[in-house]
Amino acid sequence: MFSVLVCDDSLVARKQVAKCLPQDWEVAVHFAKNGQEALSALAEGKGDLLLLDLNMPVLDGYGTLEAIKQQGLKTKVVVVSGDIQPEAHERVTTLGALDFIRKPVDPKTLADVLDKYNILHAEEVEEEEVSPLDPDIRDCYQEITNIAMGQAGDHLARIMNVFVELPIPNVNLIEVSELHMMLSDIESHEQVTAVCQGFLGPGVSGEALCILSDSSFDDVAKILNVEGEVDDQLQLELLMDAASILIGTCLTGLANQMDINFSQGHPIVLGQHRAITEIISMNQIKWKRTLAIELSYGLEGYNVQCDLILLFTEESMKMMNSKLAHLLEDF
Repeated sequence: MFSVLVCDDSLVARKQVAKCLPQDWEVAVHFAKNGQEALSALAEGKGDLLLLDLNMPVLDGYGTLEAIKQQGLKTKVVVVSGDIQPEAHERVTTLGALDFIRKPVDPKTLADVLDKYNILHAEEVEEEEVSPLDPDIRDCYQEITNIAMGQAGDHLARIMNVFVELPIPNVNLIEVSELHMMLSDIESHEQVTAVCQGFLGPGVSGEALCILSDSSFDDVAKILNVEGEVDDQLQLELLMDAASILIGTCLTGLANQMDINFSQGHPIVLGQHRAITEIISMNQIKWKRTLAIELSYGLEGYNVQCDLILLFTEESMKMMNSKLAHLLEDF
């Protein structure tokens, strides 16, 4: 049975939040008086959903969110707090919370949030879930991505005449609703500009996101000997150029290794000068699950960080696994 953990140091608040849960929702409700108790309950499997207060003794809500992230605990978190400062809202979403509800909570607001993130039907989704990504399959995807991103890095290095710092690919099979949690580390302290480009091949489809922090644009312009003010239009042009190189070369490298061809759609601007979590929440992809490959490129000696995220539909893995089966054969 789906379980809800209500964490608040106030007995009255815990009861009030619990009473606001949908009356016809069959769930097990658990309680915690502080973040430390909540973490213990989550470790025991109590809390598919955590309704979390911020201001508590022993361990507050911010520390709880950080610990959930560090320990890799699987729970969806909605903050319920009387702290209505804009910074509080921004901080908790950056730390991985799905949403923020102002105290005192009312049943309709809570129901709307639960419906927004498909939490009311979470049990149905869980019954359909596949097993976690097999370690051998993850290694296989990681290796072909290493090769593809190396080619993209080389292309970028030649054009910009810089040394490109190559990352270790981060490969995960995740629910799309959890995508913003995976990306919460990307330039969380500042705003970014992002573009998206769809791609399609035989039995394989997905989206590529290219994200550049706003602080990177001045150095990118310097590297390319661009003179004058780096305004919004120029920033978009610079990002489009970088995205074209990284997305195109990476996809070509992956396609060659899988012996397929990708056609690419036109790049679309997802947002400019926004928090990464805001960009993701505004552009929810309509898939249940995605194979997410995250790459973070840096340029040595410059304050430039460019993140490339390749998102493949879960259905695409059937074709991809088939094409890569030879890499998993025993010698």
